[in-house]
Amino acid sequence: MSVLRAHGTLKLVVLAAAAAVLAGCGTPVNRAPVEDRGTFAGSASGTPGSVAPALPDPKTLPGAENAGKPGYYTVKPGDTLIRIGLESGQSWKDIARWNNLENANLIEVGQVLRVIPPSATTVAANVASDTGVVTRPIAPPGVAPVPKPGASAPAGTATAPATPAPAPEPQPVATGGDAVNFIWPSSGSLIAGFDEARNKGLDIAGKAGDPVLAAADGRVVYAGAGLRGYGNLVILKHNNTFLTAYAHNQTLLVKEDQNVRRGQKIAEMGSTDADRVKLHFEVRRQGKPVDPARYLPAR
Repeated sequence: MSVLRAHGTLKLVVLAAAAAVLAGCGTPVNRAPVEDRGTFAGSASGTPGSVAPALPDPKTLPGAENAGKPGYYTVKPGDTLIRIGLESGQSWKDIARWNNLENANLIEVGQVLRVIPPSATTVAANVASDTGVVTRPIAPPGVAPVPKPGASAPAGTATAPATPAPAPEPQPVATGGDAVNFIWPSSGSLIAGFDEARNKGLDIAGKAGDPVLAAADGRVVYAGAGLRGYGNLVILKHNNTFLTAYAHNQTLLVKEDQNVRRGQKIAEMGSTDADRVKLHFEVRRQGKPVDPARYLPAR
């Protein structure tokens, strides 16, 4: 009899435990938070699968309307104002001023920069002709336009006798070495000649501290080490056609905007950003590197 009573008690305990387990299934314990991956950022309704509003169009970069026009330059990856000045034959400070750049270090890829001086008296008039584009000057303010041949004067206007205008003086054209009389910037031996693809100037050997001379009269438009591959660099502007560059110097002896004379010592030879002591010398005609040997006197 006692055995039956014990068996019944055990059965009640088992049933009670089972009821407790079933009751626990209805109440979540330590439930993990739910992450809804169907809602896109920016959705107004938060409904899964809704699409975020379209992003605005990319901003229009400064000067974009001038892209491709003569006298303008489109910034490429890796460009700096110093390099753009060298490539266009201009001072980087002038380019910054012409484009109203408050910070010369902040230029953007795709930005279009003016690289020629603004002109108040001329405008490029693209005239269709067999010979190409014609640029026609505009009369300055206060100067009456010249009537076309055969055109009649307005009624009531006295016509003065026609006086032939004096022929304009021919403008000097930079050809060969005639525009600027260059001298060799160093007396060292030539170790590498000009190669348009691999060496944009001449490499001249020497010892550290040897004098580097200005090849012609000019103005210092850059003096520093901000152009990769050139080390301590001096750039001289001689006129609106020619620049010269002097690279890898040990010491710079001139400052930007300083006027120098032909033969003046402007630096000391060195090996900055180079594999040996040497002077790398470039002549640039309207920004394009040309063979300096064509403009230097024979040794």
